[in-house]
Amino acid sequence: MDHNAQGGKAYGLLKSQQEERLLSINETYLSDTQHAEEEDLSSKLEMFKKKYMEFDLNDQGEIDLMGLKQMLEKLGLAKTHLELKKMMSEVVGDTSKETISYNDFLNMMLGKKNAILKLILMFEGMGKEQDKKDVAPPSRKTFADLP
Repeated sequence: MDHNAQGGKAYGLLKSQQEERLLSINETYLSDTQHAEEEDLSSKLEMFKKKYMEFDLNDQGEIDLMGLKQMLEKLGLAKTHLELKKMMSEVVGDTSKETISYNDFLNMMLGKKNAILKLILMFEGMGKEQDKKDVAPPSRKTFADLP
């Protein structure tokens, strides 16, 4: 990393390096025969990468407890600390681990096991489609409309 970079430039460099690391992990999943039968794998991996980068708050390549909390709050599903720890251990398979790596995240999303977090993320899009309503201001009422 360029040590002379500051502020937004340093952040941009950090994000681009993180994206390169995640892309290389995606490439290994694309070449893996275990996931060869997965339908539309490359677009799924791209979507997972974007979602993962959005909630990697410390930019270390791992989602910590606060990143998971923010992810669920953004989806309107605030959880207690104990619920978050349970979700985290369900994904990583270890109660002592405090972060979700990108590999853990991909294994959860592409795996057959239905973790709570996987179900929440999969149905996030469906909820958004249902919530979309007419965003125009209400039509004007006249005296004839009154009861």
